[in-house]
Amino acid sequence: MYVRKKRRLKAEINVVPYIDVMLVLLVIFMVTTPLITQGVKVELPKSAAEPIKQMQDGKTPLVATVDQDGLYYFEKDGKQQGPFTAAELTLEVASWLKIEPGTQVIVKGDGRVSYDAVIRLINVLKVAGAPAVGLMTDNLDSK
Repeated sequence: MYVRKKRRLKAEINVVPYIDVMLVLLVIFMVTTPLITQGVKVELPKSAAEPIKQMQDGKTPLVATVDQDGLYYFEKDGKQQGPFTAAELTLEVASWLKIEPGTQVIVKGDGRVSYDAVIRLINVLKVAGAPAVGLMTDNLDSK
């Protein structure tokens, strides 16, 4: 007589396909994340902040200005220079940043200037090699 053994059921889940899907999703997220975070990094000053006199290491910041006519200027150590075109300002700022790397760069935009002009100035400063750009504002009390 033939005796049939009962097979025991396996209660295992095959996780190999799940691991494959997870790795594909990981690669997709790793590729798309840098594309999502585009933009200009700006550290906005708080209204209660003290005015910037000098940085901790004694360097004065480089101040780039755009006036209501869209002309660019820059100021270093109290000496204002300009007007410049965007290409000229890029060269001037890049030369200062090569001489004094790590110098803080601040944007001073006229209140009557469009938002687009300020963003173009920030992009010019980024092309020139500014590691971070700050925005200069007046106190809320002053007019």
